[in-house]
Amino acid sequence: MNYKLDFTPVIDGLPSLLLGCLGTFLLAICGMLLAIIIGIGGVALRDSALKPARWLVIAFVELIRNTPFLVQIFFIYFALPLTGIRLDPTPTAIIALGINGGAYAIEIIRGGVQSIPKGQMEAGLALGLHKAQVFRLIILKPALRAIYPSLTSQFVLLTLTTSIASAISAYELTSVSQRIESESFRSFEVYFTVTVFYFVISWLMMRIFALFSARYFKYPVK
Repeated sequence: MNYKLDFTPVIDGLPSLLLGCLGTFLLAICGMLLAIIIGIGGVALRDSALKPARWLVIAFVELIRNTPFLVQIFFIYFALPLTGIRLDPTPTAIIALGINGGAYAIEIIRGGVQSIPKGQMEAGLALGLHKAQVFRLIILKPALRAIYPSLTSQFVLLTLTTSIASAISAYELTSVSQRIESESFRSFEVYFTVTVFYFVISWLMMRIFALFSARYFKYPVK
């Protein structure tokens, strides 16, 4: 084997790779925010008295969880233009990530909500709180505390899933690395470096989530 390692193209392309990391972070954060909104809204509809709303949420969750993310992002990017809806790669990636993450977030958050004793909900209603206030003030925070590890793990997975957005040329780390590799043909060096970058991104996100948990979800010790 006469292959000689040459990281020169990687070093030359380092500014572009760092910008790609920033693009990955932005896609992940925007996708997470959208997923949280969909997750909380979906839980509220899933447990509502409106049967059509419940069935709609169930159908949404089953459809998204049982189809590949690549197919979902292709559908939004290539199929929706047939209806007159055209989106650039980055908004398409954010919407696809939000929808995909939201479907999983619905089930995770719903599991946390169901873990709250009904007595607490009944006590809130007895105090004169509306159902929306009971959900926001009594149910939501304890539920988020209970499901926080599962939810953050799902969001780290969502961050790694941003790499699939390179299939529609969204600006993120994998798409940048593909361009560098196609120009230099140094596949091992490029993708080894990208692997390290993704590991660092995941580690940083886990540290950020841990700090957030310690700040907002720690039980009082006294």
